[in-house]
Amino acid sequence: MEEPGMDTEAETVATEAPARPLNCVEAEAAAGAAAEDSGAARGSLQPAPAQPPGDPAAQASVSNGEDAGGGAGRELVDLKIIWNKTKHDVKFPLDSTGSELKQKIHSITGLPPAMQKVMYKGLVPEDKTLREIKVTSGAKIMVVGSTINDVLAVNTPKDAAQQDAKAEENKKEPLCRQKQHRKVLDKGKPEDVMPSVKGAQERLPTVPLSGMYNKSGGKVRLTFKLEQDQLWIGTKERTEKLPMGSIKNVVSEPIEGHEDYHMMAFQLGPTEASYYWVYWVPTQYVDAIKDTVLGKWQYF
Repeated sequence: MEEPGMDTEAETVATEAPARPLNCVEAEAAAGAAAEDSGAARGSLQPAPAQPPGDPAAQASVSNGEDAGGGAGRELVDLKIIWNKTKHDVKFPLDSTGSELKQKIHSITGLPPAMQKVMYKGLVPEDKTLREIKVTSGAKIMVVGSTINDVLAVNTPKDAAQQDAKAEENKKEPLCRQKQHRKVLDKGKPEDVMPSVKGAQERLPTVPLSGMYNKSGGKVRLTFKLEQDQLWIGTKERTEKLPMGSIKNVVSEPIEGHEDYHMMAFQLGPTEASYYWVYWVPTQYVDAIKDTVLGKWQYF
């Protein structure tokens, strides 16, 4: 009969018995298992990657290369900029000014802003936005201009002709009193003359200027074809299509007793004999006509 406690002592002796030495194969297996357990432990201790703050959809849009700022909130309009028979399709902020548009054109064409004549239903004002002058998507912006050397070469004879014309005008009586003009002015206003606004300056209307007389007393209308850079002078018999660059000067004078209307001449050749006279031009369009035909760049 076994004494109590013998089983416990046997178990203790078995537990405290020294372990048998491992052979090479067993040692390598044990080392591999230990390494795997260590790697798993390190992986479990690493923190999970932090989620970027904000809306996941917004993060996705940025990662796709979309602009998350910059022009956000600025309404863009599609423009076709035409210069030297070349079209440039651009997107431009609708609330940018004519001056900023000139800078954009400079970056596209290399044409200095001071040498640009930018037209959209007349000359584009530098201090007004495209929204204010009612530019719409797909609008065609016409640009006329040349290098400084070309302008100087072309304008030298033109400037001399202008100075000679002004000198002659100063020696003469007012144009509206001269006999050749009185015979037309004495007919009075045409019945379909366009309304005038004295003391105002307006851009050219989108329709031809009509209700005027020419030197022979016949009806005449002026159509400004900005895309072709042409002035069309139309009468009952025919329509003359003149490149604006061929017009050397534009002179005008208020009509006595009707200062809200002007008589105006387009100089088509080197002398006064080439003047094409138009009578009863509404005064608010006089400056716009001169700027469109000659361009503000002629003064630079």
